[in-house]
Amino acid sequence: MGLFMLVFLVTAHEFGHFLMARKNGVEVEEFGICFPPRAICWRKVDGKWKRIPKSQWKKMPGEGLVISLNWLPIGGFCQMKGESAADMQKGSFGRASYWRKTKILFGGVAMNWLVSFVLLTILAFTGMPHFLENQFTIESDTKAIPVEPVQVLEVINDSPAQKAGFLSGDLLKSASYGFECEQKPCADAEEVAINSASDFIDANGRHAGQAIAVVIERDGEEKTLEMTLNGNDAEYLFGATIGGSALYRNTWSAPIVGAGTMLQITGETFKGVGTLLVKFFSGIVKQVNFSADVRQAGADELKTATDSMSGPVGIVGILFPAFTSSGAPYLFFLVAIISISLACMNVLPIPALDGGRWLLITIFKLRKKKLTQEKEEKIVGRAFTAIILLSLVVTAIDIIRVISMGKGQ
Repeated sequence: MGLFMLVFLVTAHEFGHFLMARKNGVEVEEFGICFPPRAICWRKVDGKWKRIPKSQWKKMPGEGLVISLNWLPIGGFCQMKGESAADMQKGSFGRASYWRKTKILFGGVAMNWLVSFVLLTILAFTGMPHFLENQFTIESDTKAIPVEPVQVLEVINDSPAQKAGFLSGDLLKSASYGFECEQKPCADAEEVAINSASDFIDANGRHAGQAIAVVIERDGEEKTLEMTLNGNDAEYLFGATIGGSALYRNTWSAPIVGAGTMLQITGETFKGVGTLLVKFFSGIVKQVNFSADVRQAGADELKTATDSMSGPVGIVGILFPAFTSSGAPYLFFLVAIISISLACMNVLPIPALDGGRWLLITIFKLRKKKLTQEKEEKIVGRAFTAIILLSLVVTAIDIIRVISMGKGQ
């Protein structure tokens, strides 16, 4: 399932390039699902789509676009005529105007965002999990559907929760904040229905250090426990691990919630990529410092960065199984996140990626200099090599993670 979803998302990305190329007068020579070697292909012969036998692949009969299904399930491709910016053949990518090149290059990114928007809109209508802090929603049109009851799993010794009398197994129903406020009505007053663990955690975060009254169910009876949360500088606010989840449904606002969640995840993705890159390169630089403390700090930053990285092996071997076991809404939420991640990564100004190729074309256009095929291949080739090396490192990390998880089971 995980591999299928990854192929689908990459193929959708390439289909975005395909649509924009065809719409902007650039010929597409082949559109492939998965990577070569080729397994099956089709082409128009005498105006009709026909499967071309393998014996005829070298002298491909017919004309125009070739559609192929290939053996390596690691993505897809859209091969355009004259993909170098210097190619001036009729119908080539190089001959297209700057604006048309821009639309073609970012067509794949737009398609990945569109896929995520559609998935998140469907989830908003049928039931969406909440993973982000203060995840975007329209409160007036949101209905919580509990999936698992929210309950206390373990109480920490000498914590606010233990002092208030919470016990393992208590079901959390609702929480009131600001009830001890001297000035009425209290500006910080809030009543929260606890439909998921995140509801309670987020509410506690908004009221750190304040008094709280929690309605619980114990042995079939409801009771109210009062306590004061720790402050933000403490190790924990409540002092107990809790579990439980809910899905959140919308009706008329589902498209708005889909778009809002997509934009929120996009922002978090860019922020996460920035933090990862800073920690990764900062960690490498600190490794050559004479101070042992600085080198250790660098090692910690590198570990944080590598722990955050995940490639195809990690996604297929770790993330997809974990989300699949939680149910379809969680799986499709993950697919939407990965689709957004593909869009964000391809926007980055790295020459081998869409954003980088566009930046390269833009720089030479502003300088009014010709971007020769030799220069383009040299720049893109080096960047592509760097990406392959980074991919190999990430894949090795993923494999170690999968193996260590297998040993731990």
